[in-house]
Amino acid sequence: MQQGEETIQENKMGTMPVNRLLITMSIPMIISMLVQALYNVVDSVFVSQINENALTAVSMAFPIQNLMIAVAVGTGVGTNALLSRSLGEKNQDMANKAANNSVFLACASYVIFLILGLTSSELFYRLQTDIPEIINYGREYVFFVCVLSFGLFLQVAFDRLLQATGRTFYTMFTQGSGAIINIILDPILIFGWFGFPRMEVTGAALATVIGQIIAMIISAVMNVTKNADIQLKFKTMRPDKEVFGRIYSVGLPSIVMSSIASVMTFCMNKILMSFSSTATAVFGVYFKLQSFVFMPVFGLNNGMVPIIAFNYGAKQKQRIMKTMKLAMMYAFGMMLIGLVIFQLCSSMLLEMFNASDAMLSIGVPALRIISISFLFAAFSIISISMLQALGHGIYSMLISVGRQLIVLIPVAYLLSKTGNLNLVWLAFPLAEIMAISLSSVFLRKVLKSLDF
Repeated sequence: MQQGEETIQENKMGTMPVNRLLITMSIPMIISMLVQALYNVVDSVFVSQINENALTAVSMAFPIQNLMIAVAVGTGVGTNALLSRSLGEKNQDMANKAANNSVFLACASYVIFLILGLTSSELFYRLQTDIPEIINYGREYVFFVCVLSFGLFLQVAFDRLLQATGRTFYTMFTQGSGAIINIILDPILIFGWFGFPRMEVTGAALATVIGQIIAMIISAVMNVTKNADIQLKFKTMRPDKEVFGRIYSVGLPSIVMSSIASVMTFCMNKILMSFSSTATAVFGVYFKLQSFVFMPVFGLNNGMVPIIAFNYGAKQKQRIMKTMKLAMMYAFGMMLIGLVIFQLCSSMLLEMFNASDAMLSIGVPALRIISISFLFAAFSIISISMLQALGHGIYSMLISVGRQLIVLIPVAYLLSKTGNLNLVWLAFPLAEIMAISLSSVFLRKVLKSLDF
């Protein structure tokens, strides 16, 4: 019976009805992503109770945190594409090499950020602001999230192996457990409950990394005990140039693409600081809140990519096209719900972060203007992941570069010169309009080139 069940598990991405498959693969990821979004918001809600400078400091840490996630997830995207395609081609040896090399690369990535955390935490903040309290809070926060980031890198690596083999249900537990632990530890460590010392921003950082480390352990155990499609062995986790090349042919553009968000956020913080630190805090709060809209779509993406990659390897174009159309329909629905909430409940959302009158006066129009971009983003996000899964990560990178660096930052900078902060927020929907145009061109070109 066990062997029969495993055969179904191995072949479901090529045989199960597409709509059912996409829902089955995506719902656990959407749930885990929503939990992730919840703990991101809760983290800032607790920090905002310290003072607005603490909230600003944590918000300004986003570029470095996003860079870590970009490296981890980008490597995972490349691994997913190679591993799922290898399984579709029945190439077990390459599948095992992809899995083992992904763990090695996660460890190597951690070493880089360990060094950055030890040497550059304070410099990172001094490049953005000269307010001493923000610098002090931020230095402590970034130091701990970098130095103890091995949990993040290895958790993402192990979770992506589960996703690539169709076991997204288990990742709901790994990511959810880490997020729940973070939420529980936040008030305990930030405010010093139950006899713990009051650590404020440092406590928020420690709660985050402890949750990541526990999630990493659970994910590693799940792979060893539940993932029969790959064999993880420490003695075979040695570098392989061919595998590195194949992973990063897809993963590197994804890393660059996601890292662009760090550059964009860093530049936007500089632009907004020219108005006030409150404007920067509002931007940070927006990023926390929008994760409730974007994270479910990213969960949908995580469920979609292995399906596309598997059927690309199995040369099933009809299943690829149906998966893409369904994913776009679901993504648009999620973004529409997000748009309505941001338009109607902007004040209520900001008040969760102990918003002052100044923050409300800046934040309400900001949320309403930026959220116009959600509907355009639905198409672009699915298109970018489609291009990655089909081995055209360079096109995804070009879309992101165009949206966030060529359009968003220059337009925001030019609009900031008018002295009207509300005009700066218009750069977001304008950038998404450009992205949807570029996505359409690239996606049409790639789909026409499929020769099966």
